[in-house]
Amino acid sequence: MKKLLYTSLVAVAIGTSSCAVTDIQRTMDEVLAGTTGGPVTQTEVASGLRQALEIGIKNGANQASQTDGFYKNSLIRIPFPPEVKKVENTLRDIGLGGEVDKFVLTLNRGAEDAAQSAVPIFVNAIKQMTIQDAWGILKGDKDAATQYLKRTTSTQLTNAFMPIMQKSLEKTNATRYYADLVNKYNQIPLVQKVNPNLDQYATQKAIDGLFLLVADEELKIRENPIARTTELLRRVFAKENQF
Repeated sequence: MKKLLYTSLVAVAIGTSSCAVTDIQRTMDEVLAGTTGGPVTQTEVASGLRQALEIGIKNGANQASQTDGFYKNSLIRIPFPPEVKKVENTLRDIGLGGEVDKFVLTLNRGAEDAAQSAVPIFVNAIKQMTIQDAWGILKGDKDAATQYLKRTTSTQLTNAFMPIMQKSLEKTNATRYYADLVNKYNQIPLVQKVNPNLDQYATQKAIDGLFLLVADEELKIRENPIARTTELLRRVFAKENQF
């Protein structure tokens, strides 16, 4: 009977020409809320938030780890270190633009190579979320879960992820290309010598990119019923606006 009610309501919603996509989604939410039992418990909220974050992290890491996952995504593409922008400009001015482009490509390849390795680090951090944290997140902003994770784990993630990123940069030759470029720059007469920490820069940019993708996945789960791929997610987030 509940399945028939659900099918009928969705059919009516789709068949109404003036019904927007958001109206269809709202109808689905209302039906789901009515067929998944009583009020969610504190334990369910905490479990649902952890589950949502794990799904978001894995989906985000899958996107980032694909070839060109960083390089061709304008939102997370890692550029030449901005604090030494003058190095890039000078090298391009003297005809080494191709070498700069090759370095940027290998830099992003390093981030793509390391992305999947970040998943267990993130998942381990999620397990520390308390029930009180979860309730605050559920009633917070649309990226509240991602911001909580960023706020509470960034230092730990950076320390754990940096050696992984360092190996990936070496594997893709980004480290060698960067050293070559800096050495060439430092040989130019009268320039101020530079030698910034590439590993630290690349690690932070890679983590920032992953957080951005996780936030996007969190938003999908909050706003789009189709993205709620488990019963627990449907139960928690269908009732999100009722608290």
